[in-house]
Amino acid sequence: MNRTKSNYLKISILIGFSFLLIATIPIQQKGDWKAPKEADALKNPIKENSETALAGQKLYTSMCVICHGNKGKGDGAAGVNLNPRPTNLISTQVQEQTDGAIYWKLTEGRAPMASYKTALSEEQRWQLVNYIRKLKK
Repeated sequence: MNRTKSNYLKISILIGFSFLLIATIPIQQKGDWKAPKEADALKNPIKENSETALAGQKLYTSMCVICHGNKGKGDGAAGVNLNPRPTNLISTQVQEQTDGAIYWKLTEGRAPMASYKTALSEEQRWQLVNYIRKLKK
């Protein structure tokens, strides 16, 4: 293979690799994260009691603390490197949302927030909603 063809091949490989890298970089989401209006109509079927509160706390500890922190302030160890930063779950902005909106966000996710649609059952996601409510207290 002559030198020119070899250089073209190297350049082509580098360009292809660059496009591959760019395609794997997560897209940063901009602006407020709003659930669709129909999410507000979702009703929480999980009644809060000591059993469901403990289940929600365990889920939060294993799935959410790393980014949102022990008290839900968005100050978890992994959260400091995320852009945008994790939401402060005890903020008025979050606590004024309906249970359905919070459930929808847990279900759908938005980068860098993971979707828990397949990782957690519907019941577990509702338990997390209840626990997020408890963080405010």
